[in-house]
Amino acid sequence: MFLGTYEHTLDTKGRMTIPVKYRDLVSGGAYITKGFDQNLMVLTEEVFQRLYDRVTKMNFADPTARELRRLMFANAFSVEVDKAGRILIPQILRSHASLDGDAIILGNGSYFEIWSPNLWQDHSDKQISSDANNERYATLDLSL
Repeated sequence: MFLGTYEHTLDTKGRMTIPVKYRDLVSGGAYITKGFDQNLMVLTEEVFQRLYDRVTKMNFADPTARELRRLMFANAFSVEVDKAGRILIPQILRSHASLDGDAIILGNGSYFEIWSPNLWQDHSDKQISSDANNERYATLDLSL
C-alpha cells in the first residue's frame, strides 16, 4: 500500500527518486499518467491493468467515457525504477503538473500522486475546513 507524504526533487533530466517504502511496490514496473487535479498518478502494472480493463469496458459512444480514456491512456507512460531508485517523468507530464525542481509525493492506497508543492499547498488548504469536509464527505459510506 502507498501511504504517507514525502518531499523529493527532480533533476534536470526529469528524474525523481521514489520513496524507499514505495520501491518494492513498483519494482515490477509502473505507469504514470495525468491525475484529475493537475497532478500525476503512478500506478503499479497490476492496478493500471485493472483500471484499463474497467475503463475499456465503458461505452465508447459516451462522451464522458471517451474523455476519461483520453485522459488516462493518451497521457500514460510506462516507467521503470533505475538502480538509483528514480523514475523518469516525461516532459509533457512535468508541464501538466507544473513540476520544476521540487515535488510532493502522496500515498493514495493503491497508487501514489506527484504534485508541485504550490499546487499541493493550494489543494491542501481547501481540505482544512471542517465545515467543507462535513458537507463534502457526508454522502460517503465510511462505516467500518
